[in-house]
Amino acid sequence: MKLTRGNPSASPARRRLTYGAAAAVVSGCAAVGARATGPSTDWYAALAKPRWQPPTWAFPAVWTPLYATLAWSAGHALNESRGPGERRAVAAAFGADLALNAAWTWLFFGRRSTTAGVWGTLLLDAANVGLLRRLARTDRKAAAALVPYAAWCAFATALSADIHRRNR
Repeated sequence: MKLTRGNPSASPARRRLTYGAAAAVVSGCAAVGARATGPSTDWYAALAKPRWQPPTWAFPAVWTPLYATLAWSAGHALNESRGPGERRAVAAAFGADLALNAAWTWLFFGRRSTTAGVWGTLLLDAANVGLLRRLARTDRKAAAALVPYAAWCAFATALSADIHRRNR
């Protein structure tokens, strides 16, 4: 007997709707986070930073494809979920991760707090590990697609910690 993944009765239109909804939620997260971002503010410019910090233009250049990957991964994982319980669990894991993603910019830039920024990014890293573990059990393609996102967030943690250390 062949086991099928996802909801075999879901129409192509419903599957596209799921991808569209995932893209809308991820775009909303990006917009909320961007409202607090301020790499060009006087506060951020005055902070001591390591030489290995990427240039300011690199952040949107990296985050744009990462957000697209997040949207694809969420849509794919939701479409491949078996049953409403798994679908809710996947949606909750993505929701928590995205909330922490948006919160980090508010903690670091909005509050102008390197301490809060480090704690926020550590929480995001923990959420990323949880999300990757959940997806590895249910949708390996979606999990693999999120590895660059998790790696970039881990890099952001190292950068935030170094900036915090330099500016205590």
